[in-house]
Amino acid sequence: SDDNLRLLAILKHFQGNSGTIHKLEDGVLKLQAVGPGMPDVVLEKIKTIPVGKGMAGLAVERNAPVDSCNIQKDDSGDVMPGAKATQLNGSIVVPIQDSTGKAIGALGIGTLSERTFTKEEIDELVECGKLIA
Repeated sequence: SDDNLRLLAILKHFQGNSGTIHKLEDGVLKLQAVGPGMPDVVLEKIKTIPVGKGMAGLAVERNAPVDSCNIQKDDSGDVMPGAKATQLNGSIVVPIQDSTGKAIGALGIGTLSERTFTKEEIDELVECGKLIA
């Protein structure tokens, strides 16, 4: 699908190891695209995500990026315990915004190593989300 191609291009550009695209449908986030290496046990849990739950749900609820330099050690409450099964560390989820700035989905990428995304990278990811919308 177009979303899968977009996600792969984004992962390549940001040197991400995996990622997801979710879009808001019927009040919940539904998985539209997934990057390589996502374990089946995680895929089952992220097919649908309530707004406000986990990094993707919080990004949509807050209409703002949610990140963690290491989700394996994160204790902020933003990262769901099941996320550790991804084996990813540095991760970020940005809202996918429509032309009015309303959050209508979430774009997430993660790396196997610890990583803090720069302000410039975050701004670029937000723009990528707007293109996905």
